[in-house]
Amino acid sequence: MYVVATAGHVDHGKSTLVRALTGMEPDRWAAEKRRGLTIDLGFVWTTLPSGAELAIVDVPGHRRFIGNMLSGIGPVPGVLFVVAADEGWREQSAEHLRAVQALGVRHGVLAITRADRADPGPALLAARAELQRAGLEPVPAVAVCAVTGYGLADLVTALDAMTLRMTPPDPVQRVRLWIDRSFTIQGSGTVVTGTLSCGAVGTGDSLDVCGVGALESVTVRAVEALGVARDRVSAPARIALNLRRVAPGRLRRGDTLLTPQAWHLADVVDVRSHAFEERLPLRLTLHVGTAAVRVRARPLAPGALRLTLERALPLQPGDRAILRDPGGRGVIAGVVVLDADPPPLRRRGAAASRAAQLADTPERPDLASAVRRRGSLAVEAAQRLGIPTQKPPPEGVLRIGSWYVEESTWRAWTAGLSAAVTAHRRAHPLQPGMPTAAAVATVDLPDPALLEALVTEAGLMSSDGRVSEPAAAPDLGPAEAALSAFEETLARHPFAAPERGELQAAGLTARHLAAAASAGRIIVLADDVVLLPTAPALAMGTLSVLPQPFTASQARQALGTTRRVTIPLLEHLDRRGWTRRVDSGLREVAD
Repeated sequence: MYVVATAGHVDHGKSTLVRALTGMEPDRWAAEKRRGLTIDLGFVWTTLPSGAELAIVDVPGHRRFIGNMLSGIGPVPGVLFVVAADEGWREQSAEHLRAVQALGVRHGVLAITRADRADPGPALLAARAELQRAGLEPVPAVAVCAVTGYGLADLVTALDAMTLRMTPPDPVQRVRLWIDRSFTIQGSGTVVTGTLSCGAVGTGDSLDVCGVGALESVTVRAVEALGVARDRVSAPARIALNLRRVAPGRLRRGDTLLTPQAWHLADVVDVRSHAFEERLPLRLTLHVGTAAVRVRARPLAPGALRLTLERALPLQPGDRAILRDPGGRGVIAGVVVLDADPPPLRRRGAAASRAAQLADTPERPDLASAVRRRGSLAVEAAQRLGIPTQKPPPEGVLRIGSWYVEESTWRAWTAGLSAAVTAHRRAHPLQPGMPTAAAVATVDLPDPALLEALVTEAGLMSSDGRVSEPAAAPDLGPAEAALSAFEETLARHPFAAPERGELQAAGLTARHLAAAASAGRIIVLADDVVLLPTAPALAMGTLSVLPQPFTASQARQALGTTRRVTIPLLEHLDRRGWTRRVDSGLREVAD
């Protein structure tokens, strides 16, 4: 399916033309039919000679309804531009062309209506020149008369040819459906319609609703396209969705249905602007998709603006939108989103620096630019921002786990971590290394999961929640000699643990013992019982040959030590699962 919208001056025959093309009535309201004036959007469709289905959004031409017109043309990739032969190019022709130009619509067909009333040649030449000046591809032009049928076959052929030039979007893209109608059908519930510009929607799908208030989840009960029930529809398409779990009146034009958890909701965006007026008011209305949101504009440089939105919208780089003066109601600028997650501008000169960055920012999402600006970017965040991911990553960007990191940022992190670990060792010689939480905070890593790769890159070690230099043992200072002496004694007599007073007299404090234990030189059991790390295994060799079960007294005698050492040692073996209690006073070696 392909989708186009009409455009053109009021009363130039847009609705009459699409009625003749499709045999359907685009005007939905009684007031429209009574006055012969399109007020709101109309939706009709037809099948082209090639077999392609073409949906047409008929928009109002009157200046008072420009907001409705922008809602209709916002999500569509092609335009059927209508100019009357007997009136030629008019004010709203230019206004609608501004909208077409601002939204980046590149595909179109020009229809010169009412060819039975005047020579269509002058109007055709003037209109074609205006369209080409606005940047549309070479536009086919057809003179028609909807009343007599003159030229309609040629117009259908031109529309069919236009669809061949349109590149359909990827159906596996994220869904973003801008709602243009919402209503309730008794017995069925809420139904919404819109132009599906990306992704695919099917029965049973869960979608997020983005509107006023928090995100809500809804389920698609049924899908209809061009009046026919479908199991699944891919973009581009005009679709109607019957939704579950939606209160009547909850949804409205300008809300969006989104792939769950797949979109960044932006309330501040940086844009490149093409102004049709010399001065922009500070307060404007932003038209994007079918939404119309008040914004505050901050000029950064000629052609660059920061927009602060009244409510967040699912925007991504490359999105095109229109700025309109809510007072004068005219289209005064077209904008393209360059960054939907821009940095704050807090310091003096930040705006000028940001403008310089934006000058080199491509209009299409670019991973290298996005990572360069941030230093690092999570893969999931890139996807939510609509920035295409790459395998392998672009030059100058590293893929570290679930993150993209700029090479210079990675080098800075590596150097920073090495320096921080060295400084920590000097400041805390008794500690076995820098706590990992402190390392993450010191380097300002965006995700603790990056630390492991960074430790490896820096040639450091990570163990037991600490980061240290290779082979770096705690520096016990003057207490080193005392500890070495006790180690020699315990090597000869494994269970002759020194008394607490002996440790204190030798200058070994609790901090020294903890540092030695972290380095794997000793183990410290309850009641400050200090043994070598080999003691538990040696004890098991002795206890395993005792008659099972055994008492604590039997264990003490077999180990040749005191009750002060035996009880904490047996409790340690219990915790390790090497021995177990079988009665209040008995233990046995575990299987």
